[in-house]
Amino acid sequence: MTNAAQTSPGPIRRWIARATVRPEPAKRVQFDRPLLPWLFLAPQLAVIFVFFYWPSAQAISSSFYIEDPFGFGATFVGFDNYTDALGSAEYRHIASFTAIFTVLVTAFSLGLGLLLAVKADQVIRARSTYRTAMISVYAIAPPVAGLIGMMLFDQHIGPFVKLAAWFGWEMKVGLNYFDTAFAMILVSVWKQVPYNFIFILSGLQGIPQSVREAALIDCKNGARRFFTAILPLLAPTAFFLLIINITYALFDTFAVIDVMVKDKAANNPITLVYKVYVDGFRGNDIGGSSAQSVILMLVVLVLTLVQFRWLERRVHYG
Repeated sequence: MTNAAQTSPGPIRRWIARATVRPEPAKRVQFDRPLLPWLFLAPQLAVIFVFFYWPSAQAISSSFYIEDPFGFGATFVGFDNYTDALGSAEYRHIASFTAIFTVLVTAFSLGLGLLLAVKADQVIRARSTYRTAMISVYAIAPPVAGLIGMMLFDQHIGPFVKLAAWFGWEMKVGLNYFDTAFAMILVSVWKQVPYNFIFILSGLQGIPQSVREAALIDCKNGARRFFTAILPLLAPTAFFLLIINITYALFDTFAVIDVMVKDKAANNPITLVYKVYVDGFRGNDIGGSSAQSVILMLVVLVLTLVQFRWLERRVHYG
């Protein structure tokens, strides 16, 4: 009896033995052939090369030439296309409008998306109907959104024009620079708000209920509780949406702008992306439009570096 008690480990010894067992290292996937991983990546790499790297290389190459629109010849001009673009008063004016347009569309899209998501998170009755009505706008294609915007601001049947007339504002979208810019910003914001609404609402629903209850106990003021406890937890989502909205305002609003200013008077606001299209496909200035696209690409690169180097440091994950 005594020998059996001495040879069998007690419960404490068994617990210590289990605690000291090291977990097995995670198994790494091994491929029999070294080229097999590259074979799996080949379709995606081919898409990236064909639709991004190759057009980018072509644009950089064309920016140093004055090319015949029919492809019969090209003359090397060095950086003349860049100096002509940066030295043009028209280009600087369009760049200024693009900056203002991007800031306003990004700010209003994020602000309205956040406001509607917070309100939707508090809705109890008919919650699914309310959320579906908010998200359904995102299914509208940008050209269709631009067409709807033109109908809303039409001189004859546009309800927004009639509403503005009650306040003494004679809107002339397509003819007046400020009125056209206002319509473009409003339609672009309306198109992007549902996208922000979806992500912000998902972020709000991911906040644990215990955190909400603790914030409610610590702070009775609703606005202060939101900005000190809830909004910091949405920082990763907000950072992601900031990048997406800037990209949207710079590039994805092309279809909206094209529908709203196409075949209209010349005195209308346009963005840098639309100017690249106008100079390249309407003016047949391939080299100049390529230089403008390279400049825009560098601007986006700088913005991306600033966002990830400066803004991401203020974002806390987890």
